[in-house]
Amino acid sequence: MEKENNIYVGNLPWTVDDAKLAEIFSGVEGVKVVSAAVIRDRFSDNNRSKGFGFVTVEEPGMIEIAVKALNGQMVQNRPLVVNEAREKKSHDDRNSR
Repeated sequence: MEKENNIYVGNLPWTVDDAKLAEIFSGVEGVKVVSAAVIRDRFSDNNRSKGFGFVTVEEPGMIEIAVKALNGQMVQNRPLVVNEAREKKSHDDRNSR
């Protein structure tokens, strides 16, 4: 299975949606965004953002460019946390400690 070029973005302001997240990353020279998704709390009354999301970029080399450009960058008075996304662990992996 081919690894996707995913970037984790944390400490997002509640007002940032998928389009705004894509816009933030598209503003970085050399970065081409394939998709951007803010993770939402499906159990909240208004489907509120959980404050983090994921961006998929076209090429693996773009991850490092985006991290250097945007990690710590202020968006609506909040410093973004940007790094390469880690593979999601299964429940079996988490319980085998």
